Amino acid sequence: MIPLETPLQFMKGVGPRRAADLQRVGLTTVEDLLYRFPIRYEDRGSFQTIASLKPGVSASIAGEVLGCGIRPTRRPRFKIFEMIVRDETGSLRAVWFNQPFLNDVFHPHQRVILFGKLELTPHGLQLTSPQYEIVKGEDSDEAAPTSEETLHTGRIVPVYEKTGTLTTKMQRTLVHQALAQLPETLPDPLPADVLSRQQLIDRRTAIHDVHFPPEGTPVAALNDFRSPAQRRLIFEEFFLFQLGLVLRKRAAEADRKPRSVVITDTVRDAARRVLPFKLTGDQKKVIAEIVKDMERPQPMNRLLQGDVGSGKTIVALMAAVVAMENGFQVAFMAPTEILAEQHFINIRRLLESSRFRIAILTGSTPAKKRREMQAELAGGSLHMVVGTHALVEEPVGFRELGLVVIDEQHRFGVLQRATLRSKGQHPDVLVMTATPIPRTLALTTYGDLDVSIMREMPPGRYPIKTAAKPESRREEI
Repeated sequence: MIPLETPLQFMKGVGPRRAADLQRVGLTTVEDLLYRFPIRYEDRGSFQTIASLKPGVSASIAGEVLGCGIRPTRRPRFKIFEMIVRDETGSLRAVWFNQPFLNDVFHPHQRVILFGKLELTPHGLQLTSPQYEIVKGEDSDEAAPTSEETLHTGRIVPVYEKTGTLTTKMQRTLVHQALAQLPETLPDPLPADVLSRQQLIDRRTAIHDVHFPPEGTPVAALNDFRSPAQRRLIFEEFFLFQLGLVLRKRAAEADRKPRSVVITDTVRDAARRVLPFKLTGDQKKVIAEIVKDMERPQPMNRLLQGDVGSGKTIVALMAAVVAMENGFQVAFMAPTEILAEQHFINIRRLLESSRFRIAILTGSTPAKKRREMQAELAGGSLHMVVGTHALVEEPVGFRELGLVVIDEQHRFGVLQRATLRSKGQHPDVLVMTATPIPRTLALTTYGDLDVSIMREMPPGRYPIKTAAKPESRREEI
């Protein structure tokens, strides 16, 4: 018996060299291997007669080897192994290129199962480089394989993504070997009452059946991810993902800010002076949600979703003014220099009449200017900085970072966002996106965030139009 955490290099037939190949594609333990699921399935268990075969289709046949051998070619070191197989309806040629070792594998009178694509050649219909299994022949001493031992033909066969030197056939063999050595029961991350309520099969059965489905399982259901094993493992993945989000949210709720913002008449007047126009109903609602979060002792962690042109930037600016009026600094991060410059120009124009100093920091900022800006941020004389991922670099520090705004948040990695957040003591975080995410999906994917959605567009905005163009028109776009 081998536990799931067993390193793959200790499996029979793996060894250090193949273990290194597996590790390069992220497979280190038995669990890694078993949780690398098939990308599709092929029904190689429905045998066809040779007489019924047609070119251009894939088929499984069972027959007897009439003759086989290596045929040399005019090309040096290029050999063809060919074999003639017959059943009760006729005979068929199968060929393999540059695999002379097969001459020691096959011999006349063997019973074989072949699976592959039929081609019409000058020699007639043939199978080219088919998958094969050898079964007991009437005159053979070989043990007849069971259905569990027939891995590559004669059954529903899992097909895995080929990565590097790891072929789908190699992975199929390793998975079968690992499954055979697993204990009868495995620790299950799903509580028993959840399994019962959702009518899910146990983990051990699910892991086995997702790789080698029980006989009679419809291939269409497997390829549509509708089998009991797939349903169980999909549920498990979402369950653990949601559990992680809940734990992360609870941990965040346990954090406390050194101090929260306080809303006074002075703060309200400062925000009104910055406003260049009347807010929409959605903007007012979202600003109220954000300010309420900022007043709490726990750090804000909110996702703001709205179409391009819905006014997300002005909402973020209102939050920034509230933070700066309370003595906090603000970091506003955008994914590209162009977008960062646009935000900087707009925000600087709106803050012209205020007492707050704002700067922009990108990869193009000259070294001397960058050093000056870093000193001002550390000293607190610079109240707000707009920038790209340059904001997360080590030299950039703040005296009292209280609000982090991240635009197009999906364009940044988790570590980049976390690094910027770590430059303050539990600052409020507002992430923004124009990607239209249905609320249910947003709550699933961003379960640790509170979600605000703006649907109302300010007056005079043009409607958003989405168009799809082929790759051939990239230059035109």
